[in-house]
Amino acid sequence: MNEWKKLNPIFEYDQIDSRILQHSAWRGHCRFAYDLIHYYQPNTIVELGTHWGTSFFSMCQAVEDGKLPSSCYAVDTWVGDPHAGHYGNEVYDTVSVISTTIYPRFTHLLRATFDEAVMQFEDDSIQILHIDGFHQYDAVSHDYELWLPKLAENGIIMFHDISCHTPGFGVWKLWESLKEKLPSLQFEHSSGLGILFPKGITEQYAILKNQWPELKAYYESLEA
Repeated sequence: MNEWKKLNPIFEYDQIDSRILQHSAWRGHCRFAYDLIHYYQPNTIVELGTHWGTSFFSMCQAVEDGKLPSSCYAVDTWVGDPHAGHYGNEVYDTVSVISTTIYPRFTHLLRATFDEAVMQFEDDSIQILHIDGFHQYDAVSHDYELWLPKLAENGIIMFHDISCHTPGFGVWKLWESLKEKLPSLQFEHSSGLGILFPKGITEQYAILKNQWPELKAYYESLEA
């Protein structure tokens, strides 16, 4: 089992386009995501809802720096939705340039709906799944239930915006129900990030749970 390390990465994608970090609600979780990938060393990482790529490329940076044998998949239509707004090809083109320039060895951009992309993955094959698509309750519940069979036995699911109670946002509601019955950890800052272990307590969860008060305080302090 690897030791959890608090690293201080240089996010190369920020040097190509500073907008990716500058305007992202995810920026407060980048260092945690980087350290999580370094610690967990997953074979397959899948993100549902990538937009500009802050979360995706933060995880990719850990794969690149650690020379890990991971494959990273970003699933998005890159046309937007009622919460993120609608946009043209500029976002996808930017993400594509970063992917092919910095992380070409292991990144895969799947321009599809989540329902279309799910059939490309075998059951029990994904170690890290990040769900950050349309945030309406029925939508995020559907995404969770649809993709859960694809998660490995020791897999982790992350949900962004668990602290966001804006009208129309329902991730918090799903998160409240899931954490009552499944092993989980969470951050409240940067719109909140839920870390779920839906297939039971793993060795990784037990270790993180024991360190969580200190780790939580540390990563929250980085946003201050």
